[in-house]
Amino acid sequence: MPDRSMTVPDLSNMRATLRWAHSDLRTHRGEALFLVLATAGIVASLLLATALFGYATNPWQRTFAEARGAHVWLHTGPSADARALARLDGVSSVAGPYRTESATVTTRGTRASVELRATPRPPSVGRPLLTAGHWLDPAAPDGVVLESSLARALLAEPGDTLTLPGTARALTVEGIADSAEPPYRPGEQPGLVWALPSAVRAPAGQVIGLRLGNPADTDYAVQRAVTVLGAGAVGEVSTWQQARAEAQGDNRLLGQVLGLFGLAALVAAGFAVHGAIATRIRGHLRDLSVLKAIGFTPGQVVRVFLLQHLAYALLGAVAAAALTEGLGSRVPGRLGDAVAVWQGLPGHTLALSAVPAGAVLFIGLTTGLAAWRAGRVPPVPVPRPAASAGGRLTGAARWALGLRLPAALVLGCHKAFTGRGRSLTTVARLTLPLLLIVVALSAWTTIDRFHSSPERVGLPTSLTVRSDGDLNASGLRSVLGRDPRIAAAYPGVEVAALVPGQTGTVALRGVGTRAEPYPNTLAEGRAAHGPDEAVAGQGLLDLLHARVGDWVRMTVGDRPQILHIVGRGIEPRNAGRVATTSLDTLRENDPELSPSFYELRLRPGADPRRVAAALTSAGRGHLEVRPVANPADGLSPLRGVVAGLIAVLALIGLVELLTVIGGSVREGERDVLALRAIGMSPRQITAITVTATSCTTLAAVVAGTALGLPLARRLIDAQAGSSGIGAGIARSPSPGLLLLLGSAAVLGAAALATLPAARAARRRLADTLSAVA
Repeated sequence: MPDRSMTVPDLSNMRATLRWAHSDLRTHRGEALFLVLATAGIVASLLLATALFGYATNPWQRTFAEARGAHVWLHTGPSADARALARLDGVSSVAGPYRTESATVTTRGTRASVELRATPRPPSVGRPLLTAGHWLDPAAPDGVVLESSLARALLAEPGDTLTLPGTARALTVEGIADSAEPPYRPGEQPGLVWALPSAVRAPAGQVIGLRLGNPADTDYAVQRAVTVLGAGAVGEVSTWQQARAEAQGDNRLLGQVLGLFGLAALVAAGFAVHGAIATRIRGHLRDLSVLKAIGFTPGQVVRVFLLQHLAYALLGAVAAAALTEGLGSRVPGRLGDAVAVWQGLPGHTLALSAVPAGAVLFIGLTTGLAAWRAGRVPPVPVPRPAASAGGRLTGAARWALGLRLPAALVLGCHKAFTGRGRSLTTVARLTLPLLLIVVALSAWTTIDRFHSSPERVGLPTSLTVRSDGDLNASGLRSVLGRDPRIAAAYPGVEVAALVPGQTGTVALRGVGTRAEPYPNTLAEGRAAHGPDEAVAGQGLLDLLHARVGDWVRMTVGDRPQILHIVGRGIEPRNAGRVATTSLDTLRENDPELSPSFYELRLRPGADPRRVAAALTSAGRGHLEVRPVANPADGLSPLRGVVAGLIAVLALIGLVELLTVIGGSVREGERDVLALRAIGMSPRQITAITVTATSCTTLAAVVAGTALGLPLARRLIDAQAGSSGIGAGIARSPSPGLLLLLGSAAVLGAAALATLPAARAARRRLADTLSAVA
């Protein structure tokens, strides 16, 4: 028979543990709720970041694999020998050559620049993946298949008719297909249209695709291909890395922001829980001694605290996982699409369980040390020291009292900043969420600056105008000059240029003239005024391993172009791989060069949409007017993300603030008798605790702002630099917003501290004596 008497202490301990945990939960309901909500917000942020990373990468990867995408696409002259490329080392297969024709198509009043590609049959490399309609039919010689991003821009469906302005030609949409090649970008990347050879009537070149045995050898393969064909025969090069980066777009940035803030918030939450347990242990020394006296071992005491807070974390993590899984796909916009795609990916189930488990484990590790301290409490209560936690008054405090400043104010400040080790730890824990909120507000302000002041972030113009050729240059300038809302019109041309090493192409833009230069937004150096001077984007400087002041050599067709980089501009186009000079400089190398577009700078208050409509009407169908793409348009979901992160961080800060208040009230209990003895009223005693809490919060606000502003600039500029836009776009929140944040934190702390401090100040003398015994 088993010895049943051995189980009695265990059952008693279990009942005592449950009763103590239940009592503690009833006493600290608000703190427990905030811990659960904060954990749920953190885990949801991390899960959404995982979904965005999967959404950014996997759709393109899946399309590339299914289409057997080419790792390199070369746009060459019509006489380039593609058979020589098939014999290059590392090239496993070749797509093409396909004859190409540049054209402009319109439908339903929407116009787009396209590349007609003569494709007699579905290729084995770079195969289009049909999503609607069917492939080309020889019985319909004018039928075409549109790449999906182009079809979305034109709002085109199978059966629609596309017209080519200035000609009598018309094309019928037979199908829509996905492709792993760079998507259509108005004014930057023409849309891809697959057509039968009979529909490509004026070919000006050809395109060749190379599929490599080792994708890591892409740069070497491009060098070899350009060497074999000749630099003058290659007009443009695009690689699979560029296509992947463009397909990922802003989704990866959103994922990075969510992931960064989620991890930082997780660290802040861990410190907040650690501080809460440590403060609670100091306030429950008597209870812990009683638990030890009735037979609890140190390990059991540790488990009481650890399991209690792990339960809170687990509840929040499970709630976040359930909400993300059940409702995440219903979130409007990109976040909902990302979650829907992520739920169909192979690693979805693993991530859905690993992320919450990792968050719970991290919180458990950060709380383990504080719980271990609870296990070291002796079973016999140790009397508290008679001296107050703050110790003797400092010279500054005595000097302030000598000035007859309010005693409550002086003693409150003294209480907040004495006991330096504990005070600094408390301020540091409260500083972390406030610092992250400042960083989040800086990100919000930077995005708003893209919309409110685009000229300060590399977008000095609002509209781009192109003519279909039937309207000559003088007629176009006349149309632009008649609109008083146009402040300036800068003629320009953009060509593809091969960089040294021949590993890729960059955009060489000649915009404006020396008499009326283009207003580049400079982050470094000066504007380009003289001959052969240019302003480069960060992406171009990184690609060339160059810096401001260097001379660089490019190849445009078979003509070399040598430029002196005199400045670095904020360049959101083409991942920053852009060199901007004057149109006069490019004409010196090619006198026959004529403007292909005009960049329009509007007067303040002018509506770009109304100006575009007026110009389209005045051009009588011969003008294509498009707004300049603003990268912030793709970051609109980031505002909601930032707002949610600020709410989560505010919850973490609130948990920490409640911990600070609870610790301050408990430590002030021993001073109540002394303060009453010298004649201080309960209101004055309450004011001491409120002042101490407010001073601690004010110190955290000052530290968080002082550290958060430079950190935010570094993080935002680092992200801009890695994306090619270039450092210099970061903007700090306005002083008014920072003052509002600081005031809300300090006043909120004072309001939260008032009630518990007043209760402690009005406790009966018998209760106070038992607390300090």
